[in-house]
Amino acid sequence: MSLIQAIILGIVQGLTEFLPISSSAHLVLVPYLLNWSLDPTQAFVFDVLVQLGTLVAVLVYFWKDLVSIVTSMISGLKERSFDEKPEGKLGWMIILATIPAGLAGLLLKDSVEAAFNSPRLTGLMLLGTAALLVAGELLSKKTRSAEAMTPLDAIVIGVFQALSIFPGISRSGATITGGLLRHFKREDAARVSFLMAIPIMLAAGLLAMLDLFEIPALTSFLPMLIIGFVSSALVGYFVIRWFMGFLRNRTLYPFAIYCAALSALTLIVTYAR
Repeated sequence: MSLIQAIILGIVQGLTEFLPISSSAHLVLVPYLLNWSLDPTQAFVFDVLVQLGTLVAVLVYFWKDLVSIVTSMISGLKERSFDEKPEGKLGWMIILATIPAGLAGLLLKDSVEAAFNSPRLTGLMLLGTAALLVAGELLSKKTRSAEAMTPLDAIVIGVFQALSIFPGISRSGATITGGLLRHFKREDAARVSFLMAIPIMLAAGLLAMLDLFEIPALTSFLPMLIIGFVSSALVGYFVIRWFMGFLRNRTLYPFAIYCAALSALTLIVTYAR
């Protein structure tokens, strides 16, 4: 992997992590469509670790929310009241919602790594993302706020997040759809989605760090990781700002159309080669 490739993939990660178009799909498909020959082990570790850059972006953007949530959770523990304060309750619900994806990631780690080497499967999964986005828009009443989240909401959204461990199923798209199907407003569904990303992205990044030591010539690969990390963090922050504003009065249909079009392009190319 060259520095230019690392910069491009870092920017792609920052652009696509929080938009409902599957960052993992783009990190698989961009090298494939551009005929880049990347080491599979390096590519998988790079893809996961640059997510830590977008993790920094979401931490910076939502830092006020996170401080409020954490302090309310600590206060609730001291007072032995877990749902008295809305912010504290939301924090516990987010933790509950991360469990399905965490279990799926641990149990299906080898299958997920294999899927990252299959552009055709990734293309098919993008159709799934498109279908989820359309279903969320059509079936949601969009009346509830994030603070009204219940344990059932958390489990349902968590199951949707578990679907996204495979490339092509957008994590933000799946969790936003889960929120919409529980009748959250678009902006609230996105807020829950982004906050839910924090523990999952952190855990995935820490696990990927263990695989770093299996990479030959690790020292020469570190600059690419750093470049990718910084690129994804900077781009990711501005994407979050834009997307949260976009959702106030616009639908998810443009992203569904994009996913369907990219899926069609990918399948055409994979069958043509």
